[in-house]
Amino acid sequence: MVDPQAIRSSDRRDALLPFARNCACRALGGTPAPDDRPRIEGRFGGAFVTFVRGKTLRGCVGRFEPTTEIVDTVEEVTRASLADSRFANHPITLDELGELTIEVSLLTDPFPTDDPLSLVPGTHGVIVRAGGRSGCFLPKVASERGWTAEEFLSNCCATKAGLADDAWRSPETEVLLFTADVLSEEERD
Repeated sequence: MVDPQAIRSSDRRDALLPFARNCACRALGGTPAPDDRPRIEGRFGGAFVTFVRGKTLRGCVGRFEPTTEIVDTVEEVTRASLADSRFANHPITLDELGELTIEVSLLTDPFPTDDPLSLVPGTHGVIVRAGGRSGCFLPKVASERGWTAEEFLSNCCATKAGLADDAWRSPETEVLLFTADVLSEEERD
């Protein structure tokens, strides 16, 4: 029996990844392939678009904002990811685009937790907020780096939010968890 969620994920991948690539091509001044604007129904907690070359990050920007217009969100964050400020001195070019893999992460709504260590590395992403600062990691970051839940939380606080690495333990720090359906050009049926 085929999992209905897997079918939806596959259909989304087949629609959104070519769309994101066309958006990137258009944003970089290229001539995109003819495409139809996909219709993706449902409510999402936001989306991230990531560009990688091999295992090297080239851009990753997203938005945590509930939407039923996920195609508009993917278009917006694709353009933003191309201009990721971390790569301002070496932005993605049209010539490079063909060498990059695109991932689209469709997010669930973030939910607060009173037990941050309940997060499952590789399954949950994390958002930490305190004192006007915030940071987030997508779920795959913990898996890629082999981090435990505690390491995931500590690194998010220190490297993404600019907080003390143990800030996630404070009752004044808001910790939210979410999951993501990651659609990648590397995955083929």
